[in-house]
Amino acid sequence: MRKPVSLGRVSRKLRPAPPPLEANDQLVTAVITAAWAVGLVSVLVLRDDLSPADRWWVWTCAVGLCLGLFGLWYVPRLKRARARQAQRRAQARAEAETEARAD
Repeated sequence: MRKPVSLGRVSRKLRPAPPPLEANDQLVTAVITAAWAVGLVSVLVLRDDLSPADRWWVWTCAVGLCLGLFGLWYVPRLKRARARQAQRRAQARAEAETEARAD
């Protein structure tokens, strides 16, 4: 019988987190939305061949398409809002530094 291993004495040398990956969010959303649209068309074409227990795929694809369209509308607004917020933070930080130097 083996002794249980204690991890309490193991040193942890953590690496710094990598920078976040940047992607074209609208392109990613558009491609995924198009895939849901293709899936919906495929399922609608084959609807008569689906058993009644598998008809939920129609609604799954329809909801995926609707959420993708919502994402195409929402993502640009989210990015603009984040950019405005970052600009306000930078401006407030610059004003605070200016006031600190004046004192």
